Amino acid sequence: MSGGRTGAVVFACVDADTLGGVQRVTHTTAQGLAERGREVHVIGLHRAETPFRYVERPRYTSHVIHRAPVGRLSRLGRRRERRVLGGLLREVGPGFAVLTSPSVVTRIGGLLPERLLPIGQYHGSYEHARGSWHLGAVRGHYGALEKAVFLSEEDAWLFSEHALLPNTWSIPNPLPAWPSRTAELTARRVLGVGRLGGVKRFDRLISAFAEACGRPVPGVAGGHPDRHPDLVEARREAGEGWELHLIGEGAERGRLMSHAAACEVSDRVVFRGAVPAARMGDEYLGGSILALSSEHEGLPLVVGEAASHGVPSVAFDVSGGLRSLVLDGRTGVLVPPADVTALASALAGLMASAEERRRLGAAARAHVEAFRPDRVLDRWEALFEQVTR
Repeated sequence: MSGGRTGAVVFACVDADTLGGVQRVTHTTAQGLAERGREVHVIGLHRAETPFRYVERPRYTSHVIHRAPVGRLSRLGRRRERRVLGGLLREVGPGFAVLTSPSVVTRIGGLLPERLLPIGQYHGSYEHARGSWHLGAVRGHYGALEKAVFLSEEDAWLFSEHALLPNTWSIPNPLPAWPSRTAELTARRVLGVGRLGGVKRFDRLISAFAEACGRPVPGVAGGHPDRHPDLVEARREAGEGWELHLIGEGAERGRLMSHAAACEVSDRVVFRGAVPAARMGDEYLGGSILALSSEHEGLPLVVGEAASHGVPSVAFDVSGGLRSLVLDGRTGVLVPPADVTALASALAGLMASAEERRRLGAAARAHVEAFRPDRVLDRWEALFEQVTR
């Protein structure tokens, strides 16, 4: 075991090198704890189809159990998994095993030696869990672990009450870094960041952006429901020159491009593709508003990253984690889930007022200081101390 703080830490994921929020948080936390002197390992049960590198010079050790992507395992594959994991875990010093999802808890939990104390993480919201199999899995397995860690105090309370867990704890996702510069908020650019997949619902964001710019809404007679012509004209003027930049890649790209054309904003929606993590700071500095249109989120890092650069967000109010990042009316704007017209109104209001963008952006940056990497790592250290007390 390396010197410094005592206790090894193992992070286990279904796949640790996929481009995704869980993976990014895992590698950020692993690197931070390793830099504090802990022995840290990151285990991926499967290798991603296109592996993504999160840390250029990792201080922790990475392991991949299956070289194939996530899929059904044969009986032979499961036996090999148990054998390889058992051998690996026997080589790790005493400490903690952070199991990052319900699937990992069920696959690895029974293989842990007694000297590795199990901690279950859940990266989604209670709202999402109760609409899927996750709630039953959390209720059935997380109560037997040392701690069950959720993304916000609200989520921890909800799981405690409704999943009957006696061991809940809350630790937010850490920001990957803390920028020294903030955005000027003068660029006429709305940012949408994430994989172009169904759950992000960028189609709704495109519709809301079009409405905020005074463009017609497809399928609605007259273009805008219940919109006075003077309001539509005012939005056209305020939205002049604004663009929506979608940063990410995914299977929905073609459909989203067609949707932008149907909304008559194909000249204003810019599909940027994937941007390396090291360059995302420049993207936030070049933006003025971040918009989040997801069906569900746990604690969306893109909102925190934007806020750390002084960029305010407008978002569908879909989780306690999101509400811990965005204080409605104080650091950004939250609107009812799936309410495209409300999202359009929130966008239009910020697009029309640089003063309001600056007010919310400054407050957002101050608020997300609590998500700075060192502060989140302190919370992990407090958890480890509490578990072993």
